Amino acid sequence: MADTTETLEHRLSRIHLALENEQLADVDAVIADLEPAEIALLLESLPPAARVQLWQRVPTEVDGEVLLHVHDEVRSTLLDDMDHEEIVAAAAALDTTDLAEIFEDLPQQVAEDMLRSMDALQRTRLEETLSFEEDSAGRLMRMDTIAVRADVSLETVRRFLRWKESVPDNTHLLMVVDRDGRFVGALSLARLVSHDPEMAVADLMDREVDSIRVDMKSRDVATLFQTHDLVSAPVVDETGLLLGRIVIDDIVDVIREDSDQALMNMAGLDEEEDLFAPVLPSAKRRAVWLGINLLTAFLAAWVIGRFEDALDKIVALAVLMPIVASMGGIAGSQTLTLAIRGLALGQISRTNSSWLLRKEIGIAALNGLLWSLVVALLAVVWFGNLAIGAIIAAALVINMLAAGVAGIVIPLMLKRAGIDPALSGSVILTTVTDVVGFMAFLGLATFFLL
Repeated sequence: MADTTETLEHRLSRIHLALENEQLADVDAVIADLEPAEIALLLESLPPAARVQLWQRVPTEVDGEVLLHVHDEVRSTLLDDMDHEEIVAAAAALDTTDLAEIFEDLPQQVAEDMLRSMDALQRTRLEETLSFEEDSAGRLMRMDTIAVRADVSLETVRRFLRWKESVPDNTHLLMVVDRDGRFVGALSLARLVSHDPEMAVADLMDREVDSIRVDMKSRDVATLFQTHDLVSAPVVDETGLLLGRIVIDDIVDVIREDSDQALMNMAGLDEEEDLFAPVLPSAKRRAVWLGINLLTAFLAAWVIGRFEDALDKIVALAVLMPIVASMGGIAGSQTLTLAIRGLALGQISRTNSSWLLRKEIGIAALNGLLWSLVVALLAVVWFGNLAIGAIIAAALVINMLAAGVAGIVIPLMLKRAGIDPALSGSVILTTVTDVVGFMAFLGLATFFLL
């Protein structure tokens, strides 16, 4: 039994120490009781050399499951360390849905050998799964669904299950179909075993079970599971034909991946980036967004340059202007984060976006007035100039209002354009708050003080 109280940090320390001292038995002891997902997390947490050493100690029977749980970039490095036969054996241990997730990452020759080694049913199921879009219910669904007819008795269903000798993992519902295979309801195993065996399935089945279209986006499937507290759900095509099922295990992975993606995209990074990837490829990926940020910085610098005379004559402006940009940036980031979250959860649409915009303008106005008075008072005390205090107060209100509007409008516009708001929203927002802040502060100073 694995020690569930042991932290990842502790396990990493034990692994590092064991590898450094070449105590391979201790390495084996650490990973022996771990689940494949836990081993995957350990592998992702190690530098390349130590990762290869640990990977070589992972039991071959769980290689496939571990490959399934690691990020794409890490999976690629692990596959590079495996020979042809090892990859085929690892992939063969996965069911069709899981194999489809990593199939396109396999070397071409390995993929061809895998297809040749499958029986006709396995090959057909894999090809069908791969035919669906990557982020759709079709890619998530399992085809091991047990389906029964509504007009048979419970005893007939029981005999059928005894003949099968086992049921697929996470099965708590039996799907009920009509003569043409169309989904009509579900029968829980609890009802199956607790009612008179002479009763018909039709008398006990639940006809209100949520079904999922095979082309539904995986993010929408995850939302449906969350809001309806589902454990599993049937997947159907446009005609209602039962194709498979989706279980909560797969949805947890979707939610985790979406969270990782949102977090990484906020920094302009790829969610699959390996934390311990080599320096050169990591630097190349980050250089793109650094370059974009540099362009926006030059735009802000150009705005400042338009007011060079004012800065030369009134040194206080140079001291105080970062405050205006910074306050606007923070206010905008708060609004932007809430908007991106709302869009991801499907809480923001055209029907309520205008109300939300008015709310954020109100918040920005109140906070702008509050903090502009504070900053103005400090500026007057610092520089002994009432006019500078009034100007920075006005600029602060203007920039915070602009930040509140931009925090809502930018993600809505990006989403409408088909661009992930989490990926580029923060860069655009920073540009807006910098440009508006500097222009408002320096423009007002030029107009009233010079």
